[in-house]
Amino acid sequence: MTIGRVTQSMLTDRSLSRLQGSLSRLSELQEHLSTGRVLNRPSDNPADAASAMRLRSAVGAQQQYARNAEDGMGWLDTLDSTLGTAGDLVRRAREVGQQAVSGAASQDTREALAVEIEQLRSSLVGTANTTYLDRPVLGGTTAGTAAFAEAGGVVTYAGDANPVNRAVAEGVVVDVAVAGPGAFGPDGDNTFDHLTALAAAIRGGSTTAIQSGLDALEVDGSRLVVARTDVGARSSRVEQAGIRAGDTELSLTNALSEIENTDLPLATVELKMQEVAYQAALAATSRVLQPSLLDFLR
Repeated sequence: MTIGRVTQSMLTDRSLSRLQGSLSRLSELQEHLSTGRVLNRPSDNPADAASAMRLRSAVGAQQQYARNAEDGMGWLDTLDSTLGTAGDLVRRAREVGQQAVSGAASQDTREALAVEIEQLRSSLVGTANTTYLDRPVLGGTTAGTAAFAEAGGVVTYAGDANPVNRAVAEGVVVDVAVAGPGAFGPDGDNTFDHLTALAAAIRGGSTTAIQSGLDALEVDGSRLVVARTDVGARSSRVEQAGIRAGDTELSLTNALSEIENTDLPLATVELKMQEVAYQAALAATSRVLQPSLLDFLR
């Protein structure tokens, strides 16, 4: 069996190489502790780095879904409040009309009731033009600032029928708006026209015309209730989607943490062990490399 010749140069090179490896491992552990991450570059672990990138992409998608759901809830909450207020105004208008039917005989009384109907109509126009983030909630995707415009005493729809969609989950898109005609009826036969007609009927004192106006407002009130119920159902759907997006984001973030983050107690122990090993290697190497030429000549 041949035994290779061991020289002082060989001992020095091998000792330095092993010391360098030990120092590299020590530096790696210090980096893990200082950054709190075991993945600081793709070369640290290519397989885990690829998984981390996929998880980060999934986390970003869930965060966007959560933001979309939050924005959608803002639209729907504003819509719910708007339709609720509109329903109250229509209900009050019917109460005023009922007073006219039940025997308000004097012209002054009828005039006062008609003026109140007109005031309710003005309030309803303002309510119908409620905005969220400077966009009319009943105007669809219109670039204008109002869903309804009034000209010559006639209120017409100024928006469009396009949906205001929000993606709240993968493959799940919810329309968070209601087009104005869906809440107040089509132009020429909408709630505002009915209130105008009711005010004129009260001034004229025609019980038949007043009753006809009240019947029209009853239909308007029912339409508002249906629209508000639909908004409530969509609000529940968007809210649940937002909760799911938050839960999924948390789960994915935990999975990402398992891949990327440093186990601090374990890394601390390993660092201390590596420091001890490095110091021991330094001490042993210093003893091995201690002899000099003068030591051999003695």
